[in-house]
Amino acid sequence: MKLIRQILVAALLAGASASAMAVADKTVTDKAATDKVVNYTIDPAHSFVHFSWSHVGFSNPMADFTQVNGTIMGNQTHPEKSSVSVTMPVKSLDTHVPLLNEHLIDSGDYFKSKEFPGVTFKSTGIKALDKKKKTFQLLGELTVNGISKPVVLQATLNKAGPHPFYENADAAGFNATTRLKRSAFGIDKFVPMVSDELDVTITVEAIEAVAFQKMLDKQKADAAKK
Repeated sequence: MKLIRQILVAALLAGASASAMAVADKTVTDKAATDKVVNYTIDPAHSFVHFSWSHVGFSNPMADFTQVNGTIMGNQTHPEKSSVSVTMPVKSLDTHVPLLNEHLIDSGDYFKSKEFPGVTFKSTGIKALDKKKKTFQLLGELTVNGISKPVVLQATLNKAGPHPFYENADAAGFNATTRLKRSAFGIDKFVPMVSDELDVTITVEAIEAVAFQKMLDKQKADAAKK
């Protein structure tokens, strides 16, 4: 009889433990399910990467990557869990001086565009998030000429909300800055007369992915009718 009671008690304890674990698992799942996640496509028509440098101390020329392609996984519940992936074709570099564009892109003295046609950035984390000021540090890995280095962007959320040009689809816009050393990526010609440091300014507008694709499809259909 004593043995039967022990078996029954053990069975009850095991059942209670299993129920508690099931409740805990459900709680974790429910919490994860409540996160509002939006997948955005970066709009290259309204996103730019600008950078400037010192030219022998006399001037501070500027250049742009005019084609910024990528995606943002925006976790609106826990912004620190968000992520970014961006690619910029080297051929989209514009210094506003055609001959300089050609030399930087094609000569091989600066960008190795034939071997590495794109500049990429992939985020690795977010820290120093200030929800009140809408500022944060975006950590990531920048790859230029096949060389990858960690970078930190000082970022600001400009606005998040419905976009009137995309049937009020979710949208988000950001600005960011950083400073890089071009020599870290194998671009060291004329350093230090032409500064090693590049001051980088970024502005990005991103649209919920389905809405963005819908607009692209509509634009293509409209163009085909002409």
